Amino acid sequence: MFLREFFYLHKSDRQVVLTFLLIAVLAIVGVFLTGNDEGDEPLAEADSTFTPVQQPQAQHAHAPYSQPVAHRAERFPFDPNTADSTQLLRLGLQPWQVRNIYKYRAAGGIYRHKEDFAHLYGLTAKEYRELEPYIRISADYQPASTLLKEEAAPGRDTLRYPVKLSEGETVDLCLADTTLLRKVPGIGSYFALRIVQYGERLGGYVSIDQLDEIDDFPMESKKFLTIGTPSVRKLNLNRLSLQELKHHPYLNYYQARDIVDFRRQQGPLKSLADLRLLRDFPPEALDRLQPYVEF
Repeated sequence: MFLREFFYLHKSDRQVVLTFLLIAVLAIVGVFLTGNDEGDEPLAEADSTFTPVQQPQAQHAHAPYSQPVAHRAERFPFDPNTADSTQLLRLGLQPWQVRNIYKYRAAGGIYRHKEDFAHLYGLTAKEYRELEPYIRISADYQPASTLLKEEAAPGRDTLRYPVKLSEGETVDLCLADTTLLRKVPGIGSYFALRIVQYGERLGGYVSIDQLDEIDDFPMESKKFLTIGTPSVRKLNLNRLSLQELKHHPYLNYYQARDIVDFRRQQGPLKSLADLRLLRDFPPEALDRLQPYVEF
């Protein structure tokens, strides 16, 4: 009787208790049902990350902080004054070392001797000893004083020191290459190259006196040179751009600009006489430009 009174509940209280019990049962069932879907499978996935197949991926995640894979360096002859970036990288140099080489050359730096390459920042003694037998410095980058030897010597190298012309012999300036020009007394590799390069810029020589426009050119050598039949490459003043015009030795920036302005304001030029009233075209400038222009 006592227990019955103890567990006796009013009708409203019984409804509340039954409601809580129903909610509890539903919650337990829900946990049981969702626990199998969300508990077991993620565990299996987590376990799979520790399998040997997934280990390389974990290492790859840290790749930016790991040591880069070193490529095997190749060995082949190269000139540090002319080698491109692909060749330098193949030799085993680092990209930043290649950039330093390019900056050095762009600033006018020249590797005249093999030992000069040893000054490359970051190059170790071991690396230099491996590269040194493959360094080839072109004769074009040697000091001019070592190549301007004119006196004949028994058994000398005629490729480096060719036999000079005798008095009365001449060379056609319009047809001569550097090898033939080096036979002219007073002209070695340095001036032979300068003559050819300046002739290319001009578009061809029309007078021996044009050699006076080369700095320090030996005047005594002019008597060994002649002009046969000039072959001149001409400039079309009505078609070329300002940049193309000012590249010619006889046209500076201001003269090229005047030509472009004249074309824009008054139409195509008909002759050099159209420029005679411009301040930057004195008569002597028009005279020396005459053989090199067309319209």
